Amino acid sequence: MEHTHEHHHHHHHHADAADVASLKGIYWISIALNLAFVAVEAGVGIWKGSLGLLSDAGHNLSDVFSLILALVAVRLAATHGNKIFTYGYRKGSVLISLLNAVILLVAVGAIIVESIHKLSQPAAVDGGAIAWTAAVGIVVNGLTAFLLMKHRKGDINTRGAFLHMAADTLVSVGVVVSGIVISITGWSFIDPLIGLVVAAIILVGTWDLLSESLRMSMDAVPESIDPDDVRRDIEETPGVIGVHHIHIWPISTTETAITAHLVLAPDATAHEVVHRVKHMLSEEGIKHATLETELAGQPCADEEGCCGNTCS
Repeated sequence: MEHTHEHHHHHHHHADAADVASLKGIYWISIALNLAFVAVEAGVGIWKGSLGLLSDAGHNLSDVFSLILALVAVRLAATHGNKIFTYGYRKGSVLISLLNAVILLVAVGAIIVESIHKLSQPAAVDGGAIAWTAAVGIVVNGLTAFLLMKHRKGDINTRGAFLHMAADTLVSVGVVVSGIVISITGWSFIDPLIGLVVAAIILVGTWDLLSESLRMSMDAVPESIDPDDVRRDIEETPGVIGVHHIHIWPISTTETAITAHLVLAPDATAHEVVHRVKHMLSEEGIKHATLETELAGQPCADEEGCCGNTCS
């Protein structure tokens, strides 16, 4: 039997630590920027009686909470294992992504209810104030999205934060347009309509986050990994003539683990084959691999194909 937690990625640890530190700094800056903007936007929204601004401020406040939760997730994903939680608290990052999705869905519901109420009881609003305040939102949300863009591919929480900020930037553009239209035409009903558009955009962006978070919380194979490709690549590794009992699951939102039984060719060296397979899996984003080996033709102990002392 071969266990494969060899530490041959030593040179990557410092870069990973630097990336995590950089990401934490970005989150703190983003939280401060968005919190300040929420205060300004909500204040102007109350002052001018604009549901568009208040709904967007409410959503931006949920974004602040999402950024805070994502920052917590980054810290959880970096925790070390202990006797009880052998992978540390890394799985908490998956639960946070699920919580973030639920928070956003609640925000969508609140915006829809208020927008429908405003449509049934329209009130005059100051289009100019709406446009100017939302213009600031374009800058704040756009800058936050830009800061997160570099890190969005490695973590579902960061990707979710990036998508929400990018969507908010577009929403702010829409609010600016509505403010200009209201100033020119006096059509105050445009304001709650923009609220409904905000809700629709958030819902579309949140649905993928919710579905993937649910998948990951149930230990499904991450969407970024094709299990058929993993099986094929293992089988094509020199010295491997078969593979079975493959299990792939997320340890956190950034790390994936695999266990598998490798059937080796008669002349293969287990240590060398395992090293090759581990290297290939690492290249595909699976950093934690536990591989067991068995020789071809070894008599099987049961109908599932477990052979000798490699059964789990």
